[in-house]
Amino acid sequence: MKYPWINDYLLGKPGVTRNDENWNWQRYMLGDKMFAAVCLDEANIPYYITLKLEPVEGEALRQQYPDIHPGHYMNKLHWNSVKPDGDVPEELLRHMLDESYRLILKSLSKKKQAELTGEQP
Repeated sequence: MKYPWINDYLLGKPGVTRNDENWNWQRYMLGDKMFAAVCLDEANIPYYITLKLEPVEGEALRQQYPDIHPGHYMNKLHWNSVKPDGDVPEELLRHMLDESYRLILKSLSKKKQAELTGEQP
């Protein structure tokens, strides 16, 4: 995979855990909500990195980058999948992952946000 830093980067964010229980996906969670996943094939080789974006941003990026697709097995309006060996710049992928984290975090109650991040509500 072109982006070997993803696991450490995502687990370095406040409140993030990894769940590998379903579908041969490495799912990155905030509480019980997934915000990113590395989807693995039968040989445990990544075939997509899936994350959530605002619909307008996701659509614009899909048009600009051929390696960004509507979310694999996800709601195609909100979720996007990136080919792990494609030509999406690392800084753009970091931005996309950060945005997905932010979207899921803000969807949680203030109390849950504080609990996960260690910040005051």
